[in-house]
Amino acid sequence: MKTTDELIDLLSLTEREENIYIGHSNFMGSRNVFGGQVVAQALNAAYNTVPKDRFCHSLHSYFILTGDLNKEIEYHVARLRDGGSFTTRYISAKQDDKIIFVMAASFQLLQEGYEHQIEMPQLKQPEELMSWSEIFNQFGSFLPKKLFDFIGAERPIEFKPVELDNPFEKVDHPPVMNVWVKFKELKQDYSLQDLQELIAYVSDYNLLGTALKPHASQAHFGNTQMASLDHSIWFHRKPDLSDWILVSMDSPSASGARGYTRGNLFNRNGELIASITQEGLIRPLE
Repeated sequence: MKTTDELIDLLSLTEREENIYIGHSNFMGSRNVFGGQVVAQALNAAYNTVPKDRFCHSLHSYFILTGDLNKEIEYHVARLRDGGSFTTRYISAKQDDKIIFVMAASFQLLQEGYEHQIEMPQLKQPEELMSWSEIFNQFGSFLPKKLFDFIGAERPIEFKPVELDNPFEKVDHPPVMNVWVKFKELKQDYSLQDLQELIAYVSDYNLLGTALKPHASQAHFGNTQMASLDHSIWFHRKPDLSDWILVSMDSPSASGARGYTRGNLFNRNGELIASITQEGLIRPLE
């Protein structure tokens, strides 16, 4: 999967019967189904049941079981409420009749109101940074296998990390990570639904890695069991994805083998387009 159009096709589900939709998976560097894919496909399923004049303003989800890459995923949508301004949907994803993921999503009629936002951090621009592809080509032979497989996977997205930590230095770092993200071969006529599903897909990248940074002298991808437990997104403004977007993340806390992370997504011109939070398993392996 190399292009944004291919990603849109992956996220667009087929209807099996009323309120039931079918999706498939793509390898993204892990033997398990990528969490961002499931979030985005569940959002697509919900959108299929929502009036066309409504847009998603928030979603909240839980990952329950690991998804099998080789099996279809069945998404069931419950129509909880259709109000004058807001529409609420509950989505459950199943494989082999077992629920692997659940999500609640709320949609709103476009309305005017007060506006404010936080400032985007002043950081190096993407033109000054190396991409994952360039890092892989230059240093791939030195990377641990898990990191090699993950960074080297073919993607319709390019990543440029602002803070490039050396995994071999065994040094703890502040729980902060900033990554510029760009979708490859993006057309200019995607709907708001498509744009939000792309944001939902990319929002699951890098968050848990932020929670590992304060423990980098001991913890790494090879000796830590990592899995997303829950994931939430708030959509603030219509995104412009034709240019780079900045995902600015931090991890306020880790305890009980869990890491709590959060992030803000900014357009290049500084508009805050979405916010995300996630708690994930970061359990040391014996």
